[in-house]
Amino acid sequence: MEIRPITPRYAVSPQISVEDVPAIADAGFVKVICNRPNVEVPADMQSDTIGDAVRAAGMEYEVLELTHQTMTPENVALQRELAESCGGPVLAYCASGTRCSVVWALGQCDRMSADDILNATTKAGYTLDNLRPILEQIRGDTE
Repeated sequence: MEIRPITPRYAVSPQISVEDVPAIADAGFVKVICNRPNVEVPADMQSDTIGDAVRAAGMEYEVLELTHQTMTPENVALQRELAESCGGPVLAYCASGTRCSVVWALGQCDRMSADDILNATTKAGYTLDNLRPILEQIRGDTE
């Protein structure tokens, strides 16, 4: 498991397993968000199985399955709400961490510049430069 912090309160990861949960709890996360649809993973990695382990370790667990088609403004807002509605750091995971990074980036347009958003994701290992036009469009930037 590779945890990649984007901010002090939001980190992303590729798919996690039940065996990864103790390390996630030990790292101080208070909530885990699953952005990976169950149809993409075997039974032992589906959201119910991971969620049971996360809750048993004392953390909150939320599921918001995301695909290219479901990366809607409503789901972007919901991800942000899920990430901000707890008292500590959040780990979001999907197949590679990219979807979790994209949904975070789209949700920051009202508070960060496109440069700052892309710098944060790049530092975490996700080069999302192809998002710049949509980030600037959402922000209303005319550059």
